[in-house]
Amino acid sequence: MSTLISGGRIVTAGGQKDADVLLEHRTISLIGDLAGIPADETVDASGCYVIPGAVDVHTHLDMDVGVTVSADDFTTGTRAAACGGTTTVVDFATAYRGESIAEGLANWHAKADGKALIDYAFHMSVTELTRPTDDIVAEMGESGITSFKLYMTYPDRLMVSDDVIRQMMIAAEKQNALICLHCEDDTSVTRLRNEALASGHREPRWHAWSRPPDAEASAVERAVRMVEDTGAAVYIVHLSSAPALEHVRLARERGLPVFAETCPQYLYLSADRYEAAPEVAARYVCAPPLRDVQHHEELWAGLEGGYLQVVSTDHCPFEQASKNAGLAGGGWNDFTQIPGGLPGVEARLALVYQRVVDGEMTLERWVDLCCTTPARIFGLYPAKGCLEEGADADLVIFDPNEERPLVPERLHSNLDYSVYEHIVVRGWPRLVYSRGEVVAKDGAPVGDPGRGNFVERGPSGRPTGTGDTT
Repeated sequence: MSTLISGGRIVTAGGQKDADVLLEHRTISLIGDLAGIPADETVDASGCYVIPGAVDVHTHLDMDVGVTVSADDFTTGTRAAACGGTTTVVDFATAYRGESIAEGLANWHAKADGKALIDYAFHMSVTELTRPTDDIVAEMGESGITSFKLYMTYPDRLMVSDDVIRQMMIAAEKQNALICLHCEDDTSVTRLRNEALASGHREPRWHAWSRPPDAEASAVERAVRMVEDTGAAVYIVHLSSAPALEHVRLARERGLPVFAETCPQYLYLSADRYEAAPEVAARYVCAPPLRDVQHHEELWAGLEGGYLQVVSTDHCPFEQASKNAGLAGGGWNDFTQIPGGLPGVEARLALVYQRVVDGEMTLERWVDLCCTTPARIFGLYPAKGCLEEGADADLVIFDPNEERPLVPERLHSNLDYSVYEHIVVRGWPRLVYSRGEVVAKDGAPVGDPGRGNFVERGPSGRPTGTGDTT
């Protein structure tokens, strides 16, 4: 099956041009003036942008949290991703305490096998060292996993010491892998949480109070010191605040290999959401929490200035009933018992595009943040995140004039509310292709779950290609 996409304007991280694209044998076969080239199907993309399929490198699909599970599994989550123009997700597999790394990976493959609509890959979250770090990194590398997540908080289930982080960083650097860090200083968080509870403060607003920007900034500062000590790169996940960004900025201006992402919730939603009725406020509980609105423009400036390289989602939604039930079931008594996580995998590409609509971001930077640099940093480029001959035929025909309210009835996560329901975006994918097959049309899913493949990744933390992430 061959498809000729004609009349569109190609936008990549490196530039724009009017050109046609021929898709054959699951790859991009030709780009240029292809008038007269025979194809089984011709698609008119006039008035639209043709961009690489977006890559979301931070999702939590089918993830157990207490007695509940995140609302989207690999079917509903990748379906929502496809409808929003994302053609590859990188999910966080986890080896929980008492499990081997191999067992954790096997569990995540079982969650995903035969269910995904689009292609997917895994990071590996490490919660304890069951083997020497060199062996852990090598074993996962042989399985196509070249990045590892470590937590500086959640001591009951996930947190590791700074010594473990350093050991993993050294092992990762030797083997072309990358350490991803959840940066919140747990000493500060624990102290403030206990103070709030001791004072009888149990509502969701105290969740944000107990995890302040300074706790994130302190942890990022520690991470930067570990980069200095080891020479290894790190990737800061879901950076949410101006003080944390400042540490990243200073590190990068000194030439240190510190990468960082932010997420739509930290660009569009603010801490005033926690002032709503407790049931509604619980929808917005996540870690790091939403910040005061003044952080938004600082983060946008960080994206536009290159200090933040990626917009991902940390997609980890919970249905209202699960939020209400709490981590143990039976209802939550205080903010520490509310499952944390927000949706975003479907809305991300359009939400970031609004910055283009407002004249504050170039089309090329939009593509770089959502498609190309995520693929480059995490070893998916040039097969993914790239619109060049020989790349996978993952692309989006994006209609810049289509308007869509981000209400639950128009979205495809397994969720009964939308945290972005107050927003109407301008610009939405008309057609989304994954390896040459249509997986979404006019914002609705097309195709059968199970067609998505697990992707083994190349070296992470060593970006190559168009754009500057160094």
